[in-house]
Amino acid sequence: MAASTHYREFVAGTDEGDQQLAERSAGSARERLRETGAVLRMSEAEAAALGGPPEDPDDDQTMIINMGPQHPSTHGVLRLMLELQGETVLRCKPIIGYLHTGMEKTGEQLTFLQGGTNVTRMDYLSPFANELVFSMATERLLGIDEAIPERATWIRMLMAELNRMSSHLLFMATNGMDLGAVSMMIYGWREREEVLRFFQQVTGLRMNHNYIRPGGVAADLPAGWRDGVLRLLELIPPRLDEYETLLNGQPIYRDRLQGVGVITPSEAVALGATGPILRATGVEWDLRRHMPYLHYDELDFDVVVGTYGDAFDRYAIRLAEIRESMRLVRQILDRMPAGDYRIQDKKVTPPPRARIDESMEALIHHFKLFTEGFKVPEGEVYVAIESPRGEVGCYIASDGGPKPYRMHVRAPSFANIQCLPHMMRGGLVADAVAVISSVDPVLGDVDR
Repeated sequence: MAASTHYREFVAGTDEGDQQLAERSAGSARERLRETGAVLRMSEAEAAALGGPPEDPDDDQTMIINMGPQHPSTHGVLRLMLELQGETVLRCKPIIGYLHTGMEKTGEQLTFLQGGTNVTRMDYLSPFANELVFSMATERLLGIDEAIPERATWIRMLMAELNRMSSHLLFMATNGMDLGAVSMMIYGWREREEVLRFFQQVTGLRMNHNYIRPGGVAADLPAGWRDGVLRLLELIPPRLDEYETLLNGQPIYRDRLQGVGVITPSEAVALGATGPILRATGVEWDLRRHMPYLHYDELDFDVVVGTYGDAFDRYAIRLAEIRESMRLVRQILDRMPAGDYRIQDKKVTPPPRARIDESMEALIHHFKLFTEGFKVPEGEVYVAIESPRGEVGCYIASDGGPKPYRMHVRAPSFANIQCLPHMMRGGLVADAVAVISSVDPVLGDVDR
């Protein structure tokens, strides 16, 4: 009796309410069809045709287990409730909210000048994408988006593409580790370290840089930066060839990914998936090409798409995108102009450090800018760019003050994990790790 009471108290203490996956007997057949198809705007007949057991099993034939939030292969504090019949996954429900960061609400308490230190920590594997979309939204509200210096724009593109490379290299490492290819963790991490070392030379930090800011970037590229980039472009390509030899030629690795976690183009579009997940289904959609920003419309690159929409396609696309980013970086090197690295607008740009020692007006200007911030005209804006995980968007509403009245970030990882129930349905529980890894979620992005 005591053990039973203790168990009930434990269940009550860990209850997540409506987020949780309920027993089949607790819901109707209509609700189970809704789990599968309503989010896809399908009829009940279409949802039922998606597959699964011909007859709903009884509760005593299935079990509901938790995977996470402490599980190392959920890539953060992601909790999945899985309904299993034997080793087959019948239903899956992601449960989020364990990180408790509250970054969007925090962003409404910070000035626009301070905001970059907050958003850079959301998707901490692609901080430059977060900083870029926040800065572009702020600049559009300020009305200076067309006045950003050319050098600052090209520097932003350089850092964004190098960040895409570093993010996908970490995917190669963790994806291999999740599937038992332990040596890939060492190799992928090794190459990513070289990219982070370059970031440290430019920004002073390896992660969470606050380098891209409204009006431009925090500092110009240091002496020798071009040699550092060329070194990366020389170092990484042969290593990618080694990855292909190691992974593509490994039958166990291919068997763990091919035909696993399949999602159709219509499902991916209806679920709001973007990035490699959407492109793996054969949908050619990349904001750099189809809704160009900065100077991407002036550069030559390919949008890589898959065929089957499975975990192997998602791996192959990210590998190919590293090569495409290197192709973009080479073009950026050739076209990098001289000039200012930030806009010379006293409203948003602090005075040079040397002027602060010479001028009282410059000292006052600097003090007021960093204590009060700059006021942004009243209005609202939404800006979206292509991050390594898909579309990251920033919505800001301003009331004319120095802080956002409202801020919301369209996080790609948040939308992409909606696909997990559809990818896992009818698969084996052993494939759950492969499917999660192929989505490449960042929980800082989800629980922002």
